[in-house]
Amino acid sequence: MKVSVVILNWNGKTLMEEFLPSVIENTPSGVAEIVVADNGSTDCSTAMLKEKFPSVRLIVFDKNYGFAEGYNKAIGMIDSVYTVLLNSDVEVTPNWLDAPLAALDADRSIAAVQPKIRSQRNRKYFEYAGAAGGFIDKYGYPYCRGRVMPVVEEDSGQYDTPSDILWATGACLFVRTGIYRKEGGLDARFFAHQEEIDMCWRLRSRGYRIVCTTESIVYHVGGATLNVESPRKTFLNFRNNLLMLYKNLPERDMRKVLRIRYWLDMIAAVKFFITGNPGNAAAVFRARREFHQLKKEYLPARTENLQKTVASEIAEIRKKSLLFSFYFERKRKFSQL
Repeated sequence: MKVSVVILNWNGKTLMEEFLPSVIENTPSGVAEIVVADNGSTDCSTAMLKEKFPSVRLIVFDKNYGFAEGYNKAIGMIDSVYTVLLNSDVEVTPNWLDAPLAALDADRSIAAVQPKIRSQRNRKYFEYAGAAGGFIDKYGYPYCRGRVMPVVEEDSGQYDTPSDILWATGACLFVRTGIYRKEGGLDARFFAHQEEIDMCWRLRSRGYRIVCTTESIVYHVGGATLNVESPRKTFLNFRNNLLMLYKNLPERDMRKVLRIRYWLDMIAAVKFFITGNPGNAAAVFRARREFHQLKKEYLPARTENLQKTVASEIAEIRKKSLLFSFYFERKRKFSQL
């Protein structure tokens, strides 16, 4: 089989009943298999899949391994040339496979591809986590073509040109299966949040390209429409972002970047507190404390990344602060950066 479309599920029975039919309808069986890897669900997901979607290959895990390790385990059971990591809340469209697969087939330096991601609930707009391809600034803050900080643009074709990017969203990520395994896949220690950015940065540093092919469109529900993130999500985002910086930053930049990030994180914690979210403020401090506890454990990964780096300068990492541009220069759109 050329492609395996792998959907990681944890208690997503209702979502799969809503969105899996679009995947089955728009995914030619002669080209791709559809795989659901169940992360120890307790909501009768597997029984529903067996009854309603018998053509779907089902992999059942004994517990919830998280996003990262769940996909690592599932892709370890895949034999296809390409794998698509697809969230269970994604609606795909006709011919959604064509442009990403064409890009991968045409250029072996391309390791990963994402399509254009629009909001499933507000279909004229980009989706927060992915849009038309992801980037970061020098301090590790992610943004996208079509989304800068909380500002999401309406899609009027302004980013319809295919583009090299730093990271492809884990909501719909096409990757060469062999490269995924060879270069270590997603960092299972992250559990969830920002692991795809970490992986793509690693791939980019090792000379591979990451691309967004905007001819292909999918619609993602996502979770970024909530105004207040849960403390657990805040903790994982801050901790994993710091770990990602530690793993991937060149030696010449690390000390300065982490010093500035300390103050930026303190400002974030104060903002959470004064806006009535003390749980999220505490999560920032917990994240920083655990980051420092884990640094020694992550030193071998950092050493390996630095040894395997071939791209000393990465164009898709912005040299200026995204926060400064957003809050002080009032730049709200990717095209203004």
